[in-house]
Amino acid sequence: MKIAIASDHGGLNLRKEIKQLMEEMNIAYEDFGCECETSVDYPDYALPVAEKVASGDFDRGILICGTGIGMSIAANKVKGIRCALVHDTFSAKATREHNNSNMLAMGERVIGPGLAREIAKIWLTAEFEGGRHETRVNKISEIEQKHQ
Repeated sequence: MKIAIASDHGGLNLRKEIKQLMEEMNIAYEDFGCECETSVDYPDYALPVAEKVASGDFDRGILICGTGIGMSIAANKVKGIRCALVHDTFSAKATREHNNSNMLAMGERVIGPGLAREIAKIWLTAEFEGGRHETRVNKISEIEQKHQ
């Protein structure tokens, strides 16, 4: 598995935690920034990661900003992306198993590093169940096709 990860200035510290977790789990990743604490625009970091995941260059992506909201909205504008904003462990598991999410968004100002690591670990290890869930995910893709 290969992960693309990025944050804006509001997610800088949490991104470092998640990178450390992926190193501990021996998961390959590429960091798409940012490297500054001054204000930057989250779409500038969400878009490259979403495009890399949508193209298949990366299996999944993780985005972090202050709340996770802006990053998830921006990522979900890219065809083929199912970015889930998650701040609890139950949703982390459910979004992989039921929604086949290919991107995870979290907010550094919403959750702490310990919970963020647990969420990411669950999300990185959970698998899509398919079956009735696949029918639903396919319907999302059909909607996407109609509204290009």
